[in-house]
Amino acid sequence: MISGHVFIATSLDGYIARKNGDIDWLQSFDSTNEDHGYHDFMSHIDAIVMGRGTYETLSHMIPWPYELPVIVLSSSLASLPIPEHLIGKVRFLNHLPEEAMALLEKEGHQHIYIDGGQIVQSFINSGLINKLIITRLPILLGNGRSLFGPIQQDIRLKHIQTITFPSGFVQSHYEI
Repeated sequence: MISGHVFIATSLDGYIARKNGDIDWLQSFDSTNEDHGYHDFMSHIDAIVMGRGTYETLSHMIPWPYELPVIVLSSSLASLPIPEHLIGKVRFLNHLPEEAMALLEKEGHQHIYIDGGQIVQSFINSGLINKLIITRLPILLGNGRSLFGPIQQDIRLKHIQTITFPSGFVQSHYEI
């Protein structure tokens, strides 16, 4: 059965980016000597779904940081050509979360990394997220793009574990 997984960092007050999408605050932390579990997390993932904002933040990276198939859900990008350096690595689709997961399941994928604020919100509201790994960084932004926007109903989480790091990062693992 297909499952959606989130691995994301937020400010202590729950923002994943500034209002303009900038993540400079995230990149300003030096935690290079710490293993936050990202590589272990990715070793269990077989495809990635991200939104336009996340894609636009990462699309300039050469080499592309992902070996896995990536689907970018976006109505505005779906009709555009894929940049040459991303052909065969990225697909643009104008799909609902349920349609994207059904397509990935049909292709044989089981563990999907869901990345990007609005995409995470839409997948949570559609009941398509099974696990959350949220790393809170010791910074208050005051405003920005919230990881969790409005939800349609209460969503109960089961706390699995919380890990603290010398950098002040606090990472909590949940199942939905």
